[in-house]
Amino acid sequence: MHPLRLYLLLLRAYGPQGWWPAEDPFEVAVSAVLTQNANWRNAERALQNLRKAGISSPRDILSAPRKELEALIRPSGFFRQKASRLYALSRAILDLGGLDALASMPLAESRRILLSIPGIGRETADSILLYALGRPVFVVDAYTRRLLDRLGIGAPRGYEPLREYFESQLPRSPRLFMEYHALIVAHGKARCRARPRCEGCPLAPYCRFITSR
Repeated sequence: MHPLRLYLLLLRAYGPQGWWPAEDPFEVAVSAVLTQNANWRNAERALQNLRKAGISSPRDILSAPRKELEALIRPSGFFRQKASRLYALSRAILDLGGLDALASMPLAESRRILLSIPGIGRETADSILLYALGRPVFVVDAYTRRLLDRLGIGAPRGYEPLREYFESQLPRSPRLFMEYHALIVAHGKARCRARPRCEGCPLAPYCRFITSR
């Protein structure tokens, strides 16, 4: 199945998602860190704690005492590591002159800079690039890999090859990439779980996992 065909099937089934649920680009970057190894509900609780504390900028993060920051983001899990990552991310953003400066760089350079920040891996970096900066980068996550495996789509393995596969097969539209990734997440949560809910699945006619059972 062509990736664009899969996108249209998901869009028909779930409708527009309108991701990422954050108030500004820096909050998107923060939430990309908070969602590491966490579900969105817990990450959102941590994000709400930061909002209530008035922490909404890189300078706010860097001014927050470590114990206070850790307590605020504790609901997201791994709060000590994530506090360190938020400090490092905030410092890097300020050193660059802000997110606008990062957005104005060539895509490969801005991605290289994000990946050089301790604790910022490919999925987190690409989420920041796509959702915070509006750059045409396809975000690959565990839901994506599971879905393609179950559908039997002959996409390449590994994060970078899979990202490049989607980017080469689709119009390079940040809005399309955002919607596509959000739809995959919606389907992964609703249907294509580790223990899948196959009955009534909108992709059932195309799923090798179902037909092989």
